[in-house]
Amino acid sequence: MPEAPSPRCDIAIAGGGLAGCLIALALAARHPALDIRLIEPETGLGGNHIWSFFDSDVAPEHRWLVEPLICHRWSGYDIAFPAHARTLDAAYNSITSDRLDAVAKDRLAGRIIPLGVTDIQPKSAGGFTLALTDQSKLTARLAIDARGPGDLSALECGWQKFVGQRLTIKGGHGLIRPIVMDATVEQIGGYRFVYCLPLDADTVFVEDTYYADTPALDVPAIRTRIADYAAAKGWAISACHGEETGVLPVVIGGDHERYLASTGADIPKAGLRAGLFHATTGYSLPNAVRLAIALAENPALTPEALAAQAKAHWRTQGYYRMLDVMLFHAAEPDQRYKILERFYRLSPALIGRFYAGQSTWADKIRVLAGKPPVPITRAIRALWEQLK
Repeated sequence: MPEAPSPRCDIAIAGGGLAGCLIALALAARHPALDIRLIEPETGLGGNHIWSFFDSDVAPEHRWLVEPLICHRWSGYDIAFPAHARTLDAAYNSITSDRLDAVAKDRLAGRIIPLGVTDIQPKSAGGFTLALTDQSKLTARLAIDARGPGDLSALECGWQKFVGQRLTIKGGHGLIRPIVMDATVEQIGGYRFVYCLPLDADTVFVEDTYYADTPALDVPAIRTRIADYAAAKGWAISACHGEETGVLPVVIGGDHERYLASTGADIPKAGLRAGLFHATTGYSLPNAVRLAIALAENPALTPEALAAQAKAHWRTQGYYRMLDVMLFHAAEPDQRYKILERFYRLSPALIGRFYAGQSTWADKIRVLAGKPPVPITRAIRALWEQLK
């Protein structure tokens, strides 16, 4: 008996994280007749995360995609370093995985397949076949793999790692805007800062973050440091309502072609799997929005066009990788904060373009101009070693 034909769709998206959900939401909004499938085995889309972004990270004409997902918004944010503190008037927004899950399930009703993907293969006649964890198969004109990072051993990385907790503070925390970087804390294991989001008058999300040489994350020790930070602020914690942990690559160099090939050279990719994140900050939301919008504007994009976008992004990130060389190879771990301390004396517009990954040539020169915050001989040596 011949094998029954596989179910078909126009576009299949493997992975229901931020990148996969944004692509599915953009396509469903702009092309409701398009047959799309979002394939994700976890019951909660987006995992357990808070994603934050500046208004300048997302073009005004693309704002429609993220606006329904925003849970919190502030008109500015604070930073603090040993030598200076500052308030920046730049709008800041946060999205929770709970909100992403609720919006995606509402707007993608009937289009979500609650299974895993075990394999994706291009078909000789065009299109793709996806093997699912229930042994069934799905064929699609276009398949996009958004299931998290590929083989990071192909890249040279430092690591941004963190533990964040949602805390209720007895009597309130007193914050009126986020603290995006508080680097006045003890510098442990690299550049360390604490990040605080005031979610309401009594609830604050406190994240202890490290730019470190290894990805190892000592969660119990960092929990203790969060409690110590709260105590130093005079906060009495009455409850902890959840915890988020993460380890993000900070890319210094490596073989991007090998990284892409590690999850299938001929398979279109999105998000971390495509390397579509900021090499220095690890932020992926701005790039996830841009790719989702590109597909919404042209759902007939070919696998070759999607691969070209990933390769173009790698090229444009060369400047940020060079800064990562300075951060990880030229500065002593407990002195790395001085690089960011100097950076945060620059103009808010420059800082905004940096986070968006859209630094101008003038920005790049300005960041490097003046007395370097690391010994010049170490900086030259680190760059020379990277070029060899």
